[in-house]
Amino acid sequence: MGKLTTHILDLSCGKPAANVKIELKRLGEDGDLVKETFTNDDGRVDAPLLAGKELVSGEYVMEFHAGDYFASQKVSMADQPFLTIVTVRFQLADPDADYHIPLLLSPFGYQVYKGS
Repeated sequence: MGKLTTHILDLSCGKPAANVKIELKRLGEDGDLVKETFTNDDGRVDAPLLAGKELVSGEYVMEFHAGDYFASQKVSMADQPFLTIVTVRFQLADPDADYHIPLLLSPFGYQVYKGS
């Protein structure tokens, strides 16, 4: 059985981004919230976002609450944060595969990719 994992690196300080709220939603008729969690001190979640029978094929949205994170870090961002929520929409095709979605984050931009 496969799993879905993520991690976040804060490029503005070169460290893992701890205590970032992540919401995972499965798209469909209801757009249901599947999981809500926070990153640990290593910028990862303590357990896979989905694993085993929880991981089903379909389209998902992962929301990373970047604005709240940078506000908690007291990063100077003029009047208000530029990025509030980074939204990544993706497809999981094979429930037996491992999926990893890393996020490289700064107060003014980000990069996301399919990791391994």
